[in-house]
Amino acid sequence: MKVRQNLYIDRELSDALEALAAGTVGNKSRLVNDALADWLSRRGAKEIDDLLKLRLDRITREIEHARRDIEVLLESLSLFVRYQLMVTAPLPDADAAAVAVGRDRFEKFVAQVGRQLAAGKRTIGHDPDTGGAA
Repeated sequence: MKVRQNLYIDRELSDALEALAAGTVGNKSRLVNDALADWLSRRGAKEIDDLLKLRLDRITREIEHARRDIEVLLESLSLFVRYQLMVTAPLPDADAAAVAVGRDRFEKFVAQVGRQLAAGKRTIGHDPDTGGAA
C-alpha cells in the first residue's frame, strides 16, 4: 500500500529529480522512495556503528592494559631468569641426586602452573596466606 505525500523541495533538487526521472531509472516517486529508504537504512546503521564504536573503544583500552601487563610480566621474568642464571652455580655432572631433585621440582612447577591456569586462579595480586587480594 502506498501513501500519497505532498512535499516541498528546493528548485535545484526538483530539477535534478526531473532530469533523473526522464532517463530509464524510473519515475520520481520510485526515485524519492528508494533514496529515502537508503537514507533511513544508513541512519540506522550509523546508530549501530556509534554503539559498536563505544564497545570497541572499551575493548581497545582493555587490550592496551593487558599488553602493558604482559610486558611487565615478561620483563620481570626475564630479569629473574637472568639473575638466577648469573648467581646460581651449575650442578656438577656427577651429582645425579641434585639433578633428579631439580627435575622433580621443575615437573611439580609445570604441573602447578597447569592447575592454576585450569582453575582460573591468579597468583599475582593475591595474598598466598589468605587466598584474597593483596
